Amino acid sequence: MRTPTRTRTRLACGLGATLLGAAAVLTSPGAAFGANLLTNGDFEAGNTSGWSCSGGLGSAVSSPVHGGGKALAGAASASDNAKCTQTVSVQPSTTYTLSAWVRGSYVYLGVTGGTSTWTPSAGAYSKLTVSFTTGASQTSAEVYLNGWYGQGTYYADDVTLDGPGGGTTDTQAPTTPGSLASTGKTSTTASLTWTASTDNVGVTGYDVYQGGSKVATSATTGTTVSGLAPNTAYAFTVRARDLAGNTSPASNTVNVTTDNGTTPPPTGFKQAAPYLYLGWGNPPSATTVMNATGAKWFTMAFILSSGDCNPSWDGQRPLTGGVDQSTIASIRAAGGDVVPSIGGWQGNKLGPNCSTPEALAGAYQQVINAYGLKAIDVDIENTDEFENAVVQDRILGALKIVKQNNPGLKTILTFGTSTTGPTSWGNRLIEQSKALNTGIDVFTIMPFDFGNASTDMYASTVSATEGLKAKLESTFGWDDATAYAHIGISGMNGVSDTQETTTVQNWTSIRDWANSHHIARLAFWSVNRDRGCPGGGLQESCSGIAQSDWQFTSITTGFTG
Repeated sequence: MRTPTRTRTRLACGLGATLLGAAAVLTSPGAAFGANLLTNGDFEAGNTSGWSCSGGLGSAVSSPVHGGGKALAGAASASDNAKCTQTVSVQPSTTYTLSAWVRGSYVYLGVTGGTSTWTPSAGAYSKLTVSFTTGASQTSAEVYLNGWYGQGTYYADDVTLDGPGGGTTDTQAPTTPGSLASTGKTSTTASLTWTASTDNVGVTGYDVYQGGSKVATSATTGTTVSGLAPNTAYAFTVRARDLAGNTSPASNTVNVTTDNGTTPPPTGFKQAAPYLYLGWGNPPSATTVMNATGAKWFTMAFILSSGDCNPSWDGQRPLTGGVDQSTIASIRAAGGDVVPSIGGWQGNKLGPNCSTPEALAGAYQQVINAYGLKAIDVDIENTDEFENAVVQDRILGALKIVKQNNPGLKTILTFGTSTTGPTSWGNRLIEQSKALNTGIDVFTIMPFDFGNASTDMYASTVSATEGLKAKLESTFGWDDATAYAHIGISGMNGVSDTQETTTVQNWTSIRDWANSHHIARLAFWSVNRDRGCPGGGLQESCSGIAQSDWQFTSITTGFTG
C-alpha cells in the first residue's frame, strides 16, 4: 500500500527546487486584491465546472460544506488521489496567495511545479494557505487539490486565489448579461438562465445575487439556486466577471416565488428504466443489478424484424422461448417489469418492413401479447425511420391503433435531439402525433452524441429538455406541468460515441432536475456499460470513467418524477 509519507518527500524536493529558481526572481509585494481568480472556487455552480478532476472522481456535494450550499468532494481511491486542477492567467514576477477550506485525511493544496501544503487529518473544515511568486515570464499557473491513495473522500470549499489577474491593466468590465429568466422552480429551488456577456479578455464566470448577497456562481449561462424557503418571493440578478476581477453591471431582475411545498406533484405514468441489451456488451444478470440497486424497470433492447413484418429480439432471437423471455420472467419474479424498445439506431427494423400502419400495429401487438405489456417504447432513429416522413407517419398510426386496442397501454417515443431542443425531424414527429391524434404518453429525447467532446452534459440535457417542453406546449397547448409530465430523458452513461462524458455527478444532477420538474421517464444507455473502466474510452461493457458497478442504475432508481 502506498503511504502519504512518499508524497511529502516528493513535495519537499519539488519545493526546494522551486525556491532555488525563485531566488533570482524580483517579487512584488503581496496585496489583497479582493477578486478571486478561480472559476467556481466555491462550487456553488453545483458541479465542478472550471476544474479538471482525475478519473472523474470530483463532484459537487451538498454536505458537508464550509460556506454556501455546495462543496467539492474528491473520492480518492486506492489507485487515484482525486486530483482536481484549474489553470489561471497570472502576471510575471508577482506574488499570489492560494487558500482553501478542507476536510478529510491527507488533503493537499498547491501549485503545480511550486509550493504546496497539506493537512494529515481534519475532522472539521480547516484552512490551508500557500503563497507563491510567478517566474519572470510566467503567464499561467495550475493550482490543485488532492487527497491521498486509499484515504477516502476529501472535501474542499471556498478555494481562492488572491492576486492580479493576467493583464491586470485591463479595467474594462464585461457587458451586462441579458434576458435573465426563470426556467423552473420548486419549493426550495429556482432555475435561472441568461444570455452570455462579452469581454475584451474573456468572461470567466457569472455570479447570481439575491438582493445584495451572492447566492450562486456559474461557469455557464444558467444555474439552479438552492436552499430557498417555500412560498417565498425572491428577486435575482446576475453579473459577469473577467480575469482581472472586473464585474459587469447587474442584469435585469427576475422575480420568482417558490412553490408552497404542500401541493403534490402531478400524478401519472412515471418510469425509471435503464436499457438492458442481451445481445451485446457482456450482459449482466438483471436480478443481480436489481438486488444491488433497487431497480424495478428495465428497457429491454431491441425488437427488430426477423424478416418482413415479423418481430424478434435483435432480429434473430425468438420473441418467446429464449434468453429474453427467461430474463423477463426473472425480473418479474423479483418484483420488476420491462418495457421493450422497438427499433434503435441500426438493424433491420419493423417500421420500414411493415407496409401499412395496420400491419405494423399487428407486429407491435404480437410483442404486447407475448408479455402482457403495460408500455412499449419505439426508439425511432436514423434515416430509415426518424428522417423518413412516410415511416414516421406509419409508426404514429400503428401506435394509435395499439393504444385504442389495449386500454391503459402507455406509448413512448424515443428520438434524438439538439442541445436546444428537437431537430426539424423531431418537430415534425411531434406535430404529426398531434395531427394524427396518436395520444403519445411520453416523448423521450436522447441528449447525447452532440459531436463535441467538451459539451457540458448537464447544461445541454436541461437545455434540450426545456426546448422539448416549449415545443410540446406550442403544439398541444399544454401548460408547464402537463408538458413536463409527457417528457422523458434517455442519456448515455460515461463516454458517448462522440467522446462526451456524462459523469456520476452529471447524472445525479440530471436525475435531481428530472425529479424537481416532475417528468415522466428517466433511462440511460446502458446497464451493460454501468461498470467502471477509467480512461477506457467508448466501451460496450463499461462506461469509460471511474465509477462503482451499477452506480448509474442506482442513481436512476432515485427517479420518482
